[in-house]
Amino acid sequence: MLASMTEHAGEDEVAVEIVDNPARGRFELRQGDDVIGIASYAVVPGDGPDAPDRVVFFHTEVRPDHEGQGLAGRLASSALEATMASGRSIVALCPYIKTYLRRHPEPYAGSVLTPTSVDVEAAERAAAAER
Repeated sequence: MLASMTEHAGEDEVAVEIVDNPARGRFELRQGDDVIGIASYAVVPGDGPDAPDRVVFFHTEVRPDHEGQGLAGRLASSALEATMASGRSIVALCPYIKTYLRRHPEPYAGSVLTPTSVDVEAAERAAAAER
């Protein structure tokens, strides 16, 4: 199932749609029919019956011709908000997502977990499958 969040563009913003594509393990930043950015992730099941699943973000990028417009930040914000709204925890391996969380600790701080070796292995498998 694709979850979609349409970003309403302000006067100087690019009109985009941010879509969770779980089949591909990524949030997609779309402009019309074009995917212009992605935030890739792997989902790791929670450690117990009451432990939420963990969404391990391992790669974020925006096409070079769309850089410098704040789109990566909009993608990160939407992906992190959707993760929290789904009741899952956030694990940041991606340098961009780590920096975003450091600069914008709220409202995410309570949902961010320290990466485990299981998280790293899941991200490595997912990244290899993307190639």
